[in-house]
Amino acid sequence: MPSTLRSAEATEPAAALPHGSGPFDRSLPWLLLAGGLTALAAALVLTVEKFALALDPAYTPACSINPVLNCGSVMDTPQASAFGFPNSLLGVGGFAVVAALGAALLSGAVFARWYWAAVQIGVTAAAVFVHWLIVQSLYEIGALCPYCMVVWAVTVPVFWYVTLRNLDRAVTRPSLRQWADWLIRNHSVPLTVWSLAVIALIAQRFWSYWSTLL
Repeated sequence: MPSTLRSAEATEPAAALPHGSGPFDRSLPWLLLAGGLTALAAALVLTVEKFALALDPAYTPACSINPVLNCGSVMDTPQASAFGFPNSLLGVGGFAVVAALGAALLSGAVFARWYWAAVQIGVTAAAVFVHWLIVQSLYEIGALCPYCMVVWAVTVPVFWYVTLRNLDRAVTRPSLRQWADWLIRNHSVPLTVWSLAVIALIAQRFWSYWSTLL
């Protein structure tokens, strides 16, 4: 009988972990809920401002602060409606799902692997799109949208920690597991490097304007 039990334990799937046992199982739901609500609010305000500008071309959005921090300049470009409708509508739908996922996890919900795979596809697509928008804002449009930057600041951490959560459960091969464990232990390093890189690119791109304020 004991040997039978040991055999059953040995064949237990690696993914069948107790709820809350992963490295980010306690913090990820809060990130998804708080980040999702923050970015959802930014997307909603941006949507309202976009429609107000569409109705009245002379309207000045509240987030048009100066020549660099200027939502109006960004809204009035093809990149702001990359799929034929305002990008902010994608944020309204997407971040509502993110916030709902965080709330569900906090309430004790457990989701199947296929659902987490779908979430991974969604946040990866969002991260790629955000980086395209960053490049467009810096080097094509030449202006920054403050509400869009809030979305950037939420999307990348959400993508990163969802990815680490999924890697922790999916990677079992020893050679790859070492890399996964290193990333999990040093999870804040890539985010810090990304943040500093974006800040440096913004400072460099608009230095001619910032220098006039000094």
